[in-house]
Amino acid sequence: MTDLVVFDDIHKSYGDFSAVRDLDLGIAEGEFVTLLGPSGSGKTTTLRMLAGLEAATAGEIRLAGRVVTHEVPEKRNIGLVFQNYALFPHMTVAQNVAFPLKMRKRRRDDIAQQVDRVLTMTQLSQYRDRFPRQLSGGQQQRVALARAFVFDPSVLLMDEPLGALDRNLRDHMRLELKSLQQRIGATVMYVTHDQDEALALSDRIAVMHQGVLQQTASPGEIYERPANSFVAKFLGQSVCLPAKRTGTGRQTVLEVEGVTGPVLVAKENDSCTEPDGEFMIRPERFRLADAQPEAADVNAVGCTVETTVYLGSQVEVHLRAEAGAQFQVSVPAAAAHGLGPGSSQWLTWTPEDGRFLLKVL
Repeated sequence: MTDLVVFDDIHKSYGDFSAVRDLDLGIAEGEFVTLLGPSGSGKTTTLRMLAGLEAATAGEIRLAGRVVTHEVPEKRNIGLVFQNYALFPHMTVAQNVAFPLKMRKRRRDDIAQQVDRVLTMTQLSQYRDRFPRQLSGGQQQRVALARAFVFDPSVLLMDEPLGALDRNLRDHMRLELKSLQQRIGATVMYVTHDQDEALALSDRIAVMHQGVLQQTASPGEIYERPANSFVAKFLGQSVCLPAKRTGTGRQTVLEVEGVTGPVLVAKENDSCTEPDGEFMIRPERFRLADAQPEAADVNAVGCTVETTVYLGSQVEVHLRAEAGAQFQVSVPAAAAHGLGPGSSQWLTWTPEDGRFLLKVL
C-alpha cells in the first residue's frame, strides 16, 4: 500500500545549522504516527514542513502521491492543532468550528451540516453558543479538534496539543483523542516530548535526536527493542551502563562498567556494531533475591539497597553494586518488605532480559 505522506531525503538548514537531516519517513492512511524527541530534535520543524509553514532545504515531500514540497499551505488540505488551541475569543464554539469552511467558501447549508456533524462527534453540541472563555481547558481542546476535523483534511497535524492541560485532564483527553481518531479514521502526525503520550496514542513512534530520525517502530517494538542507547533512555525508564564485548558465541559476553564478572546477553539482543557500547535493561526485568542463584546462565550482581521511593502500587528500589554500578528496580509495593536502605540483595536477570546497544549521546 502506498503511503499517504512521504518524506523523501528531507533536509532543513538554517545557515550552517542543520535542523533536520536525511529524513525518510512514510505515513499510511489512517495511521497515527508520533514524532518523539527532546527540544531541538527537529520534530516540530518536520511537522511545519509538512504543513507548508517551513520550506525544506532539500528533498521531496509527497501527499497522496502529489509533490507538495513547495506548495502553499492552503492547497495542502491539512488540519492543524496547536498547544494554545488558537481559538477566536469573539466567536462562539459553532462559529470557531465553521471558520475553516467559510474560508473555503462552502455553501451555508453545507457549513451548518458539517458543523453539526463534528460538534456531535466531539460531544460539544450543548456548548455550541458558548465563547471560549466559558469553556474548560478540555472543552477548548475539543473545539480545536472539531475545527481541524470539520473540513475532512487529508492529514491532521498536532503539535503538543495536550501540553497546557493538567495531568488528570491530559490523561482523559488522551483517551478521547485516540478514540476520536479511530472512529473517523484520521491520518495523524503528532508531536510531543511526553513518552507516555507517545506510547498510549501511536500506531508507530518516530524518535528524533539532533535532527536525525533514530528509529521508527510500533510502541511495543521501540520499547522492547530500541535501536540504540539514546532511544532506550528517552523512551521509558532504563538502566544503561558502558560495556565492552569480550566474547561471542551462543551468547554475547560483556564486560560492564561497575559490575564484577561477565554479563551475558542473548545473541539476538546484541545490535551494537562496535566492540564498545552500552548494556541496557528495563527496571521491571530485574528480580531481587536474598541469595545468589546457582544457575550458570543467570546474571547475578550483589548489591546494597541505597534508597526506596514509594509510588503507590510500585516501589522504586535504588541499589549499588559492590563494584560501583547503580541500578533501579521496580517492584510491587506488597513485595517491598525487607528492602530498607543498607540491606543486601542479589539482583538477577536472564540473558534475554538485557541488550547490548550502540552508544548514541
